Amino acid sequence: MTTATETVISRLPEHVANQIAAGEVVQRPASVVKELMENALDAGARRIVVELKDAGRNRIVVADDGCGMAPADAEACFGRHATSKLRSTDDLLSLATMGFRGEALASIASIARVELRTRRAEEEMGVEVVMEGGKCQSTEPVTCDVGSRMTVKRLFYNVPARRNFLKSDQVELRHCIDEFQRVALAHADLSFVLRHNGSELFDLPAGSLRQRIVRIFGGKYDERLVPVEERTDVVGLQGFVGKPEFARRTRGEQFLFVNGRFIRHGAFHGAVMRAMEGLLTPGQFPLYVLFLEVDPARVDVNIHPTKVEAKFQEDRAIVAILQAAVKRALGRFHVAPSLDFDTETAFDIAPPKPGQEVEEPRIQLDPDYNPFRQEGGQGSGGGGHSTGGSGTGTVNRTSGGFGGRADRDRIEATRRFFESGPAQRPEGDDSGDTGDMPARLVFSEVGQSEAEPLPTMGSGFDEQRPLFQLFGGWIVTATRSGLVLVDQHRAHTRILYERFASMAQQTLTGHAQQLLFPEDLEVGAADRALLEDTMPALVAMGFNLEAGGDSGTIRVLGLPSDAAEGDPAVLVDAVLTELREAGEVDVDLRASRAMAGVARGAAIPSGRTLTRAEMLDIVDGLFACQEPDRDPWGRPTIATFDREAVASRFR
Repeated sequence: MTTATETVISRLPEHVANQIAAGEVVQRPASVVKELMENALDAGARRIVVELKDAGRNRIVVADDGCGMAPADAEACFGRHATSKLRSTDDLLSLATMGFRGEALASIASIARVELRTRRAEEEMGVEVVMEGGKCQSTEPVTCDVGSRMTVKRLFYNVPARRNFLKSDQVELRHCIDEFQRVALAHADLSFVLRHNGSELFDLPAGSLRQRIVRIFGGKYDERLVPVEERTDVVGLQGFVGKPEFARRTRGEQFLFVNGRFIRHGAFHGAVMRAMEGLLTPGQFPLYVLFLEVDPARVDVNIHPTKVEAKFQEDRAIVAILQAAVKRALGRFHVAPSLDFDTETAFDIAPPKPGQEVEEPRIQLDPDYNPFRQEGGQGSGGGGHSTGGSGTGTVNRTSGGFGGRADRDRIEATRRFFESGPAQRPEGDDSGDTGDMPARLVFSEVGQSEAEPLPTMGSGFDEQRPLFQLFGGWIVTATRSGLVLVDQHRAHTRILYERFASMAQQTLTGHAQQLLFPEDLEVGAADRALLEDTMPALVAMGFNLEAGGDSGTIRVLGLPSDAAEGDPAVLVDAVLTELREAGEVDVDLRASRAMAGVARGAAIPSGRTLTRAEMLDIVDGLFACQEPDRDPWGRPTIATFDREAVASRFR
């Protein structure tokens, strides 16, 4: 209990207050990269070079050719709330600079060792200021180039709990790359360089916005861009949106800038998504790089410590303009579907040639045709040959099928599923008793009084098992108690996934089939960091990858044997999609998501025609899995309809 003379409230020491502020402003190395690059922009830099060591946890260097600082300003800039941008509260209503609060340098200096070298053009000598733990260690004249060079070492050295919360180098590097890309996209007229551990990841010369997008994400993006431009009294809009067919299942390629500042705004993002409604597959996100120009007095960017959110006085009007502009751009470049009301809705039939006799159409019927007749040992619906399609993962029944399991084991597992449970007869059914008949669909041919029961032992179980393909995507068969539909793509995905997982549990290395001609893929620097971080799991599955000559390329030398017929670009993109969705997770979960991505990319696609042997392999392989009823994402692989459900449709 306190007395009347005791005081409980005291003022925090300056270095403690700075460390608390650092918790809001500096969350990871990427936060430092963002703040220092924005300071360089405010200094009028035309070229900014960023160098990282160990993803920035041990060293971050940001050098620019801006205006530099005088010796007195070089030391004063590390003071809390020290800024050259604001003089009064009225200045908050017309912000045109990236930084303005004066918290960044003070916060960074309180949790790291910072060395600043800077010189103005009119001065012969520059100055070097060394800060550590928020205290100035030295200030000395030094010879240096015009501009500023900020070096941040041992980030969070005096806050070990924060340092321990940092992720792996590859994850932290990806965050640094994200911040670098946002600043570089916002200023295409400036040049930027990013290096990591001595390797150059980006060298972006000044140019147009389209050139900047292509240099960051790769040459393949040039054909994907649709320009957007609109001018109104409320907002000016320009930039690019990606064509809907190249949309991804993960976020990360959505960039919205207001007056040159990257922001996140749910309503504006929703406007772009609604503009593409009907063109996107559900769950996909398009690329867009859009710049809004709004009167600074009508927007407030001072609502978030990292300045990534903003409030607008006329946000509803901007949402409507943004949606209309994107939709109009897609229509102008024939991306959105359109109707031509001037065209008569009639069949376009070419006129007959001179002398040509037009015959009356005839309908020919085959009285002996029976769609359920089995010929040559083939199933009624799965017959014929595979069209090959664009799919991968060819099923080879004679090679042991999936996962190296023998045919006998897989057929036994299938038989246990198919013959489980007695067949039940619906009430009021006075048909013959079929309770002792093996599982099958009973198809009566013309003139056939009674179908022969399926054998339950030996090879006849395969040859006469009812099996056909429905709509090119589902395999239809029967159990003892009902009807079964199998999603061929999801089922094959589950089979391949469990094989990869089994190899990982047994610490086996998947067999890699080397490509005759290695293929270089443009994936971007951030995605390459993702792949490198997951490389042990990819090697275990059978991938043979190495870094390409360019910072954003991967060279594919070999693929897993189960996916050897696949397109390397499709398989790598499937892996990247899963890794992006996984986000910051532990190594085991990241490996599991990578396995799921490879399985999805290598699985037989929906729409491919299958032979009976392929259908048998999928069904047998699925029911030999530990979790046959779900794919790796928890979606159902099979749907069953018991006899009661079927009979109810005919009441």
